[in-house]
Amino acid sequence: MDTRTYPKFCLSRLLKNTFKPKNGEKICILIDLPDLKLFHNFEFLNKPEFSIQRHAHESFYKSLHNGVMGELGLTGGDFFAYIETGGSNLDLPDLAVAPDGTEFSLERDVYSNYDIILCISTYSATAPLTAFAKQIGFRGATLHGINDIILSSGLAVDYNEVSRDAEKLRLALTRADYFEIDFHYGEDTYTLKLECGQQEAQKSHGICLVNEPDVANLPAGEVYFVPTDGKGRFVMQYADGTFGLQTVQGGKIVNAKLLYGEQTTIDSHNAKLKSDPVTGELGELGFGTQELPVSGRDIQDEKILGTLHVATGRSDHLGGDLTPDKFAKANNATHDDILFSPSKTPDINVRQARMHRNGETVVVLENYQPAAHLLNALDQS
Repeated sequence: MDTRTYPKFCLSRLLKNTFKPKNGEKICILIDLPDLKLFHNFEFLNKPEFSIQRHAHESFYKSLHNGVMGELGLTGGDFFAYIETGGSNLDLPDLAVAPDGTEFSLERDVYSNYDIILCISTYSATAPLTAFAKQIGFRGATLHGINDIILSSGLAVDYNEVSRDAEKLRLALTRADYFEIDFHYGEDTYTLKLECGQQEAQKSHGICLVNEPDVANLPAGEVYFVPTDGKGRFVMQYADGTFGLQTVQGGKIVNAKLLYGEQTTIDSHNAKLKSDPVTGELGELGFGTQELPVSGRDIQDEKILGTLHVATGRSDHLGGDLTPDKFAKANNATHDDILFSPSKTPDINVRQARMHRNGETVVVLENYQPAAHLLNALDQS
């Protein structure tokens, strides 16, 4: 349990830590809405269901115009909305609007004309924005799902410290041959083996260096891999509370079997796997690196030290090769994190996660706690 006291959220500090902005750089904010009419004259502020977008307006847009741009020498401060995609990391529509209803093209008018883009949305936009950042040259941050807890903790931390800790853990995990993860559910334990091929581990650390186009996913704080292969079984909890046993072969989920809940949920998943097999590809293995309070949102809770997550689907933004064009249907080209943590999956225990590297086996997590290998790495000066 995290009991630390955090400084009050400060947009100026966050922007300085994440971007170290240069004088004259142009910044804007993007949000998503189910109906663009709600953006006209900020009508969405009168709707309680749009708390994420309200945070974008109150804590980011207003702060930019109430001194932050002047303090940091930034220009712009414009605010745009686009139609929500309905899925994690799906490509964004090109149409965007300003509060007065003026229409813009995201690619032509926004991505090409702003140096720093903040996307505060319901659905993650990290993958599509990363692709455009590297193509066009802007820097950005995605902050989907933010709430009061995230603002007061995960976005209030010093990302220089987050980066240092993430690097310590990255070095402790990098160049692994493979990981084995034991999932305990009910009376049974299932093991998933994910090959990493001695690749360099990557880190999400909340910093976008000047002159290096990229998009930070905030709150940050994880070490991750794009698996090269995988096999075994693991238990997944679906959004409706159903539990399904996932069989993995060749780095993909190939079949789901009902353990508890609704058979129709499992049938739907299996139908999707059959019609579009790449939807089951395991495109990420991630380990949290921060001590943070549980926020109820995966974007922060997957960054908590002791948790791990795997993800299915799109992986190009992480250095993988699964791009949207490889899916049978465009709306299947999501990147979906599957978080395992005491708060999200209390009925599934990660009894142990083991790293195999250079002929040695090292325990890295045990019962949702970091093992000695990770704790010792964090203690290094």
